[in-house]
Amino acid sequence: MTSATHTAAASNVVDLGSDTQTRPSKPMREAIANAVVGDEQSFSDPTTRALEERVADLLGHEAGVFLPSGTMCNEIAVRLHTGTGGDEVLADASSHLINAEAGGPAALSGVVLTGLRGDRGVFSAAQVTSAIRRTSRYSPRTALLCVEQTANAGGGRVWTVDQIRSVVDVAKQHNVATHLDGARLLNATVASGSAPDQFAGIFDTAWLDFSKGLGAPVGAVLVGSRDMIDEAWRYKQMWGGAMRQSGIIAAAALYALDHNVDRLKDDHDNARTLAEGLAQLDGVDLDPAHVESNIVYFEVPDAPGFERALLDLGVIMNAKGPRRVRAVTHLDVSAADIKRAIDAAAVALERTGRSEAGTVL
Repeated sequence: MTSATHTAAASNVVDLGSDTQTRPSKPMREAIANAVVGDEQSFSDPTTRALEERVADLLGHEAGVFLPSGTMCNEIAVRLHTGTGGDEVLADASSHLINAEAGGPAALSGVVLTGLRGDRGVFSAAQVTSAIRRTSRYSPRTALLCVEQTANAGGGRVWTVDQIRSVVDVAKQHNVATHLDGARLLNATVASGSAPDQFAGIFDTAWLDFSKGLGAPVGAVLVGSRDMIDEAWRYKQMWGGAMRQSGIIAAAALYALDHNVDRLKDDHDNARTLAEGLAQLDGVDLDPAHVESNIVYFEVPDAPGFERALLDLGVIMNAKGPRRVRAVTHLDVSAADIKRAIDAAAVALERTGRSEAGTVL
């Protein structure tokens, strides 16, 4: 753990490090405590089954399986859609699948990951067409196309329904399977006004995360056809096994679906306010128009120094390189917290040094 992570547990800290830092509310904890449970491996946990069925319906698929994390959803999906080794998976070069899963696709499925250079995480149908390989005994077989909604490293950019359909159509024309990383899928639906199944229903597999902006402590649901999810259960068993009385955490996810979806708009509004405030500070390079959901990326002359200075002021943001910084809004961050974060950013810039030319003083 970083020192920032430890500090976040303290009171009076504005934690914009990630929406994974949300803590279950008192009503959510009550739902957890009151959950009816059973053995999920024998499909006798009613709360888990209710969640799986609800998410499958929400995303336009036949069936779902409850998993500990979105990363596990991605890893199982890659295995489902590829062969015994050597196949190719296409995804945006900035995607979580390529950059933040510890090489899991290569280790667990033996695949080649090819990054497409999209525009803030969104690539085009023409790029997919160019990337899909012709059949050759010398080349890996392009087997799977992955889309991340929203595009995290793209600043929470929202793929439109038309953009998604265009890349999925190309994949289908070439018999390439498709998978949706839905880590922040409901942020996209709230931001765009499109229904979840409009985004997810056209993919062969998709998933929805509950441990980010929806505020649950753990869990994600992978969806697909019944046959696909039956096979996904095989890999769930192989790579870790059942969670047994998982209804205690499935209850939190159900509570999140009932109470924490519409309020994602508050996070988006706070992100835009943060972006507009930061953009007015000398030494910050940021276009507020690029903030479409709850993630704000910007540049400062010295990102690591800026992060440390902010932490001393009781605000957490994360340096993502020498100059790049990420801030993420969520249900534990209020409008007052956003104002405090902007004020702290101004002080942090003074402490670390900045100039309009962008050089560290």
